[in-house]
Amino acid sequence: MTGTPAPFTAGDYEARMRQAAEAAAHAGLDGVLVAPGPDLVWLTGYRPVETERLTVLVLRRGQDPVLVVPTLEAPDAAAAAPTLALRDWTDGQDPYEATASLLDASGGFGVSDNAWAMHLLALQKRLPDTRYVSLTEALPMLRAVKDPAELERLAAAGAAADATYEEIVKVPFAGRRETDVAADLADLLRQFGHSQVDFTVVGSGPNGANPHHEAGDRVIERGDMVVLDFGGLKHGYGSDTSRTVHVGEPDDEEREVHDIVRAAQEAGVAAVTPGILCQDVDRAARAVIEDAGYGDRFIHRTGHGIGVTTHEPPYMIEGEEQPLVPGMCFSVEPGIYLPGRFGVRIEDIVTVTEDGARRLNTTSRELVVVD
Repeated sequence: MTGTPAPFTAGDYEARMRQAAEAAAHAGLDGVLVAPGPDLVWLTGYRPVETERLTVLVLRRGQDPVLVVPTLEAPDAAAAAPTLALRDWTDGQDPYEATASLLDASGGFGVSDNAWAMHLLALQKRLPDTRYVSLTEALPMLRAVKDPAELERLAAAGAAADATYEEIVKVPFAGRRETDVAADLADLLRQFGHSQVDFTVVGSGPNGANPHHEAGDRVIERGDMVVLDFGGLKHGYGSDTSRTVHVGEPDDEEREVHDIVRAAQEAGVAAVTPGILCQDVDRAARAVIEDAGYGDRFIHRTGHGIGVTTHEPPYMIEGEEQPLVPGMCFSVEPGIYLPGRFGVRIEDIVTVTEDGARRLNTTSRELVVVD
């Protein structure tokens, strides 16, 4: 994709809100309550600052959506979501009473995962017979299936992450701190169009055995394996990719472990097809690593969904029985972690197609030697 994509329309957001209200009803709920955060952005295009003042979108089947919003933020809400009905409240008024009147006093509601406890508890105090469940539990597929415009944005974010990797392998590694390489990654992601950098993992040598290692002051040495895991948002949609490089020539064991992870990642991607279960992707990748004798060193799930956030449902893990559907996007990222020595992880974002999978990351998964 070249340039900036066309913005989502009011019609797009209205369709998403109807979809959420219908999905809630089919799940046996009376509605959905959406706090500021990624769900609200996806549903309305409105991204307010998150403060102690209550802002909540109320969605119920057969009723017009209503956004309860502080009066001082109402102009911004109206500008961002001009077709949305607003119910504003002023400091000194009770925002929970204003919200309670929109709800069934004995109803069950899905609540966005990042809603503040203080707001939910105060609302429940007003309506003690109401019941609440997280959206991840109640509607795990709400944002999981992407439309063509969303897929275009995800592909653009993936291409930008790929361009970042192609450049980072050209920079010096030996003799520099992990934080130096992490800063290079962040700069490159922004250079290639990311508005937000969420993470830049640089795990060198023994630090690579920690999957979520925060880049630190360790000086990268010749002979180190280095796990690179980086991503963020471009045009509002996520990127997330991992590659493992080696500073100087690797030894036979390092090559072998990398080859095993690469084969596991290939097996996970090859398993992706409509109708199989999320856990089947995990099983396919994990089997390769277990058969090679490293099963106890693969210590995380095989993948996670991605969209307006870099981590979201569905999850590729044993026990997740959600069938794959065309348009779903998620990571496939097996790894092997040898404490005190090194780690290897390889990760691509894939989208489910009508007959298989399409990778949104296409850089080489071979072990690259860097300086």
